[in-house]
Amino acid sequence: MEEVTSSPASDESRPARRDRSSRSAALWATLVAVPVTLAVAGFTFAKLAPDTPAAAPSPSASAVRPQSTAPVELPAPALAERPATVCRALVSQLPATVRDLAQRPVTAGAEQNAAYGDPALTVACGGTPPIVQPTDEVWSVNKVCWHAVQEADATVLTTVDRETPVRVRVPKQYEQPLQWVTPISDAVVASVPAAKTAPSGCSA
Repeated sequence: MEEVTSSPASDESRPARRDRSSRSAALWATLVAVPVTLAVAGFTFAKLAPDTPAAAPSPSASAVRPQSTAPVELPAPALAERPATVCRALVSQLPATVRDLAQRPVTAGAEQNAAYGDPALTVACGGTPPIVQPTDEVWSVNKVCWHAVQEADATVLTTVDRETPVRVRVPKQYEQPLQWVTPISDAVVASVPAAKTAPSGCSA
């Protein structure tokens, strides 16, 4: 009977196949282990690393602009009892800011004067009402009638429909002066009685 024997080549191929299988398994294990190791390391670093400081908030459009806090020099003429009472009421109703201008102290007459921003927009209560000519323009802002006079460095707006005049000086750096008296008009309506008569151009 013919004896069947295994060839050397067949016997040698078996370890080779086992080696290749082992290397393949090791390679897959490495490919799986490396991402896991990296993920664990990243998580550990994130936990140990100091917190990143929050970004500083960006200033909003309505934030108060930088300005001087020094007192604004304003005159304080003596007022009769009635205007003095009305002016104290007005000052108590004035807002803390006019648009983005914060209120500043004044050198005199805090009971009748106020100032905002730098350069200073000023509010003065009392005094002599302006003389309004028939050809002069008057402007109604939030139910208050204002007469405007242009100066070299400012627009001066004075109420002409109130029993006690209120004068607002708006520096030329602030464009569209009538927009700056809107919150002041609200305080005027709340505290200064209407005059018995007003120029024809003022709305009722």
